[in-house]
Amino acid sequence: MDEIIRRNSVQEEPWRIFRIMAEFVDGFQSLAKIGPAVSIFGSSRIMSSQDKFYKLAQRIAYLLSQEGFAIITGGGSGIMEAANRGAKTAGGESIGLNIHIPTEQKPNKYIRTLLEFRYFFCRKVMFVKYASAFIIMPGGFGTLDEFFEAVTLIQTKRSEPFPVILVGRKYWQGLVKWLNVTVAREGNIKPRDLKVFEVVDTPEEVLKIIKRFKPSIKN
Repeated sequence: MDEIIRRNSVQEEPWRIFRIMAEFVDGFQSLAKIGPAVSIFGSSRIMSSQDKFYKLAQRIAYLLSQEGFAIITGGGSGIMEAANRGAKTAGGESIGLNIHIPTEQKPNKYIRTLLEFRYFFCRKVMFVKYASAFIIMPGGFGTLDEFFEAVTLIQTKRSEPFPVILVGRKYWQGLVKWLNVTVAREGNIKPRDLKVFEVVDTPEEVLKIIKRFKPSIKN
């Protein structure tokens, strides 16, 4: 029985390439004409619409939508829902890139353009390729993954600089201190690498930073 399972797995591996290609093609076709966009990341576990970060994400997305930016999120609940909600309320393009995971993330109801992904890496390409800025709200491992992906691309010059904005100074202060005090002092990053992201508290600060980059934002 084990031999049959192993044989079937080997035979199925080449077909995985076509599933991956299909996700890329679907993503490229669906997002190619959205224009300038901003990706907003954050925890799916913030369930109350009265939470301060939920409200903050909603307001940020609303203001950016009014400026003509499409809003891209991971498509789920919490901060993602808040951002899609703000975009939809403003009459802007509200995009969700949902991922199929064992815990079954359900798309939120404020999405206008929904894409479904099986592979995290295909989904991450869409976030980076079609976003002019990354806004990082409080979150967990997935949020941190997207943050470090963005700053690594900029640090290694695999991408032109674009705004990477951490929202919530108090929430992020421990991470920022560790990067400064431990990582930089040990020589694992250079002091200039710490300038590839900014930390703010208000929607107005977010908007100001993105507007500063707007003449040269990638599309």
